[in-house]
Amino acid sequence: MTRQEFMSRLRRGLSGLAPTTVADIVADHEAHFAEALAAGRTEAEAAEALGDPDRLARELRADAGLKRWEETKSPSNAGAAIIALIGLGAIDIMFLLPLLMGILGAMFGFLVAVVALFISGGFVFALGPLALPPGGPMTAFMMGVGLMAAATCIGALLTLAAIGLFNAVVWYARLHFRLLKPAIEQQA
Repeated sequence: MTRQEFMSRLRRGLSGLAPTTVADIVADHEAHFAEALAAGRTEAEAAEALGDPDRLARELRADAGLKRWEETKSPSNAGAAIIALIGLGAIDIMFLLPLLMGILGAMFGFLVAVVALFISGGFVFALGPLALPPGGPMTAFMMGVGLMAAATCIGALLTLAAIGLFNAVVWYARLHFRLLKPAIEQQA
């Protein structure tokens, strides 16, 4: 593969990243080609040492997505990081997907329970005093507030668990990439 073909495929794979990031990455790889040519190797040997440009672009996109997530934890950055990780580790997803789907299903069940608990607390708070419960209207007010507070607490814990789960998946992906990187470099 020539330098031009390699750079073209790398640029195509990096499309969508910030232009400055793409320019830095391309400049680094151009320098690698220049060093290889100065050392007497051919463009094909230099391209082979760098590996598949499509895989390299996926790895660099995944790394950029993870850095954005670490800098600013927002839903859009989380989505971008997840998509990049899926592109990088499609085979791992075959093993992780059933486990993650089970965990996400349980978390969704808890979310539904939290919403139902909060709504029922609102009904008890608003309509309980009208039903003349034992202990009087103040008991109904306090029970409603207690149910809504419990739902809010459980919802906050669920949010922390979701962030922890996402960070664990990111950690796993990085660990996996670090473990595979030496093997990938040895093949090159």
